[in-house]
Amino acid sequence: MPRLLFFLLLIFLKAESGTPTSALQAVPAGTPQAQGDWLAHQVDDRETGRDGRVTFKMRLFDRQERVRERTLTVFSRKYPAGDKSLTRFTEPADIAGTGFLVWEHNGASEDERFLFLPSLGRVRRIAGSEAQESFVGSDFTYEDIGGRAFSDYTYTRIDDRAGAGDTYTLESRAKSPSARFPRVVSTIRKDHFIVIRAEIYNRRDELQKEFVASKVERVGKYWIVTAMVMTDTGQKTRTEMQVEKAEFDIGLGDEMFTRRELEKVIR
Repeated sequence: MPRLLFFLLLIFLKAESGTPTSALQAVPAGTPQAQGDWLAHQVDDRETGRDGRVTFKMRLFDRQERVRERTLTVFSRKYPAGDKSLTRFTEPADIAGTGFLVWEHNGASEDERFLFLPSLGRVRRIAGSEAQESFVGSDFTYEDIGGRAFSDYTYTRIDDRAGAGDTYTLESRAKSPSARFPRVVSTIRKDHFIVIRAEIYNRRDELQKEFVASKVERVGKYWIVTAMVMTDTGQKTRTEMQVEKAEFDIGLGDEMFTRRELEKVIR
């Protein structure tokens, strides 16, 4: 599965093999920065399935606790040049057919993101400067859903949380001065290198958002996060996501990840 949420969504969409990686290797000696790079690579480079299809129920809560529900399916596939994914909303009727296509590019070129809105009947390209904006009104961002380049951040292992002997603590800082959320502090499970919590800070270095993986389960031979919540403490809103169905190594074809497929409207 692709890096759909390197520290956040990638957490639940990116499956890993059933063998605990920490049983094979421990954090190497070195500076906090060297250890941080090593930890970040463990999260990013886990053994994964060839492709997958995961259906979610999304619940959006406003500051008055009013809730809206949406259903979406994420298709993804690994490629040597960069992973690809297609997110498709199926319910309710006013958002059905909305799609989000991501082509990751390994190397110097920028990842490509395309949003299709059936009401407008056209595809809009999401620029890199919009990557940290809200994804279709949720508390997740386009970057959360579509992934981010590993080289766009620096990583430092910081003192692990007191009493958390089964986790590591990693700080990531955006290299771009224009990043809306320039710092993230992540809590990573030692057994599977899954991020189970992430504190996301704004430009004033105030805690703006918090991601929590509330349930981690094994689906076939893979471990995934099956329930999670992203809370915006400033806006007093939150978005909950629950996996309804997950399938891996199902043989998705190249045609699934094209602009033509993106523009298909679900009736």
